[in-house]
Amino acid sequence: MPMYLFISGPEILFIGLVVLLVFGADKIPEISKGLGKSIRAVKDATEEVKSEIKKSAKSNGVDTESIKKDIDDVKDKIDEIGGSIKRKL
Repeated sequence: MPMYLFISGPEILFIGLVVLLVFGADKIPEISKGLGKSIRAVKDATEEVKSEIKKSAKSNGVDTESIKKDIDDVKDKIDEIGGSIKRKL
């Protein structure tokens, strides 16, 4: 069974059952709608912050692409090291 956020299928079903018992079937659509709006607001705020950082970096002459490339290179090296360690275990 697939795992989402380190929660397996039976655990998700149990959480759903508890939510159903606590809030009732008539409140679940309302709760889902509110949760969806909240998630959307967080995503929008995140994108706005990213946009402001990029705009500020660009106006100050910072080359974000080269920094991103350097970070990606470091990530790849860490993944290589981590992969070899996992294989040894």
